[in-house]
Amino acid sequence: MNRQWQPVGEENLFRSDLPAILQVRRPAPLRSTLAVMMVMILGALLGIVSAYVVIERDRPLLPVAIGPWEAYPQAGTRDSDPYSIAIYTRGALVPLASGEGLMLTAYSDSNGRRLDPTCTYTISGQTPTARFWTLTATTASGRLQETYAGRTYVTSDQLLRREDGSFEITAAVRPEPGNWLPLPRYARPRDGLVLTVRLYDAPVTTGGALDGVSMPSITRGLCQ
Repeated sequence: MNRQWQPVGEENLFRSDLPAILQVRRPAPLRSTLAVMMVMILGALLGIVSAYVVIERDRPLLPVAIGPWEAYPQAGTRDSDPYSIAIYTRGALVPLASGEGLMLTAYSDSNGRRLDPTCTYTISGQTPTARFWTLTATTASGRLQETYAGRTYVTSDQLLRREDGSFEITAAVRPEPGNWLPLPRYARPRDGLVLTVRLYDAPVTTGGALDGVSMPSITRGLCQ
């Protein structure tokens, strides 16, 4: 039995009695345009939110970790990523250039616990070779606060050292014997604590040069 094939007219393409798989949908340019616009808007919002989250963390990307300390050798160089530049710009921070030295920051102790300004810490060991370095205590947002000593730092030329050149610094709110790093007088846990070492005129200014170097440990003591 021979079948006679008939051309399908436009009126037959949109028949409702045909199976769903055979039905042809009428073009809807407005719906397609709205869908494309929605995807573009959602993509833009996702990009803005993700960038905001990265910048809000106040910590540049791709750190080099040495125990509890983090270094950002690319900061202050042409190779610094855009997010890190935005973080430093937002916080009005000027990173050390590669020819000036290197900054290392600790947000946690050697056991991985977030630093708390109401606790006492022992910072013990050695730093990489440098002509001069400082150790500073700030809030999590990088602000300096009032202390009993009127300072928030210690310097390498003021330290008492052991025979092997190592040292031990006590970070605490109230005065401690020996090397004392004053913490905020009116310390509050929610303010957070960040310890920062700045090495000046130091040979370790790149990520590769940091391989095998040592930094002091940070041990938590009693808390208020």
